[in-house]
Amino acid sequence: MNSQTPARPRVGLFVTCLVDLMRPKIGFAAAKLLEDAGCTVEVPSQTCCGQPAFNAGDRATARDLARQVIEAFEPYDYVVVPSGSCAGMMKTHYVELFDDPEEQARAGRFSARTFELTSFLVDVLKVERINAIYEGTVTYHDGCAGLRELGIKDQPRKLLGHVVGLTLAEMADTEACCGFGGAFSVKYPEISAAIADRKTANIGATGAPMVVAGDLGCLMHIAGRMQREGRPVQARHVAEMLAGMGHEPAIGEPDRS
Repeated sequence: MNSQTPARPRVGLFVTCLVDLMRPKIGFAAAKLLEDAGCTVEVPSQTCCGQPAFNAGDRATARDLARQVIEAFEPYDYVVVPSGSCAGMMKTHYVELFDDPEEQARAGRFSARTFELTSFLVDVLKVERINAIYEGTVTYHDGCAGLRELGIKDQPRKLLGHVVGLTLAEMADTEACCGFGGAFSVKYPEISAAIADRKTANIGATGAPMVVAGDLGCLMHIAGRMQREGRPVQARHVAEMLAGMGHEPAIGEPDRS
């Protein structure tokens, strides 16, 4: 940990709507990683981060949701999010939602304490050891918001490099969008599918039997497309791999636990 980090940081985990509803084990994996790194983790009552409303131009609703999130997470040393997309909204866009100087300053303090999961582990906690084993090859997809809004590129790769037995095979155009884009895939399904087809072809070309990413939205989109194409490639969140859950059912597979 760096000199500015509390001895045992009190972390508020923002689990995201998709993780809560579609794959809660990502939230449990994130909590395990943070606790293994020496944090005290709590999950306060929370709502949507406001990104769907913000992207739709409904700034009033986005602002109301931002106020709720800021208030819920104000007691914590840090706010950690297992999603580059939601973390990007909270870290880069909350401040611009407010005109009142006091609210803007409050949002600024919140944003300064908010981090995407792999960024927090690498950039803040300086984690250099991961207690996970996975004998196999994976490829990594860079989500748009995490990459372009938060500069997350090396952090997940550094952490995956600490997983014993894991080999990373980089795909072509790994920084290219997968076509999900939240409401984009609903508004423009044909364009979204065409973008996803290029992504799944690049994943398949690596020969890796698994694709890993930091956003569940991207992973659900990619996994669904690969299943329809008949590609035998599993999809998992990077938190699951780092928490030693790489052998549990992948996204879209039956979970018998």
